[in-house]
Amino acid sequence: MAVAALPVARAGAGAASGGKMAAAAEEEEGAPGGDGGSGRLSELLESGWRLLEEAEAEGGRVEAQRKVQRGIALLERTARAVAELQLFSGNEELEELPSADLRFLPVPALLAALVLKQESPSRRLEHLRRARALFLRFLRLCRDYGLLPQGQMPPERDSEEDSEEPQEEEEEDPLEPSASSSNAPRRRPPASDQAAFLAMAASRRAKIERYKQKKELESRLAALRLLVEAGRAEEEQLREYYLLQIKKWIGISLEELESLDRERAILARRDALKQGSATESPTQPPRPPMKPFILTRDAAQAKVFGAGYPSLATMTVDDWYEQHRKHGGLPDQGISQRSSGITEEQQEEAEGEKEEEGDEAVQKARQWDEWKDSHPRGYGNRKNMG
Repeated sequence: MAVAALPVARAGAGAASGGKMAAAAEEEEGAPGGDGGSGRLSELLESGWRLLEEAEAEGGRVEAQRKVQRGIALLERTARAVAELQLFSGNEELEELPSADLRFLPVPALLAALVLKQESPSRRLEHLRRARALFLRFLRLCRDYGLLPQGQMPPERDSEEDSEEPQEEEEEDPLEPSASSSNAPRRRPPASDQAAFLAMAASRRAKIERYKQKKELESRLAALRLLVEAGRAEEEQLREYYLLQIKKWIGISLEELESLDRERAILARRDALKQGSATESPTQPPRPPMKPFILTRDAAQAKVFGAGYPSLATMTVDDWYEQHRKHGGLPDQGISQRSSGITEEQQEEAEGEKEEEGDEAVQKARQWDEWKDSHPRGYGNRKNMG
């Protein structure tokens, strides 16, 4: 998830009129409710956004985690200050909102992105829940200002809470046949396969459309960013830049919500499996080995005709090992060394035989060399020589 820091507007840009001018002026003087810091609200936003960018670039290093924690602290201060100043309200339209306040609208989404970057496996589920709540808070603000259509708003109710609530059973009509009876036909599920395929196709089209919009937003943001950073952006261009940033984070929030919902389902299933394995009964002791038996009709037939194969095992492998261990007949008890030991006389005879074989081989090699000296290569080959 690539992010881009939001440049601060230069003093040359025109100020918007409206009921939030006092809030914007108070923001420029200092951030209220801070943790002892004296930075302005715009500087807190810029610092937190920059730390998110650096954490994205560095990955999962230790230094990146420190920047994530610092960024979370700065954006939390920013969110508290925005709440105290009451910059956003559901009773006003987007046109009534000053351009200077628009840049603080994505603060919950930025904070959620940093929360997701925390590396703490034991608290991962807690981080996912907090990030989900922050993304939904940002999307609700965008919906109230008309930046997000009602149909694209994800369900705010948690899927885990829905699964934990018991489902109400339908009351059966005594005049109707029971659905659990063997003669009653089974009800089909409400959603058919065709409806599921249509939903998947609609979701795919929505993702493709979001991807195209994202590429178009990035190109327009890159063009406006140069003007904003140079201080040559007018009021309309500055407002358009902030609105494009908000739309970009709307797409990021929708994608992240889908991803973290899937991750939360996996984590919840893993925790359920762990709890189920912990409540299981302790393992039973191993059963003793079964004794061999004869597969015949009766004992009399077994005595007359036998088992039908040469012999039966009279002991298990463990019994055989234990018996030989008691009698000292295992290789690690010295039997192999005693059986393989040879006398000195036998060793001398073996060495003498080796010496004789060596002398014979040397004598044979010498004779062969002498024969090759007296018979050059090709000697005796008179074929085709006339």
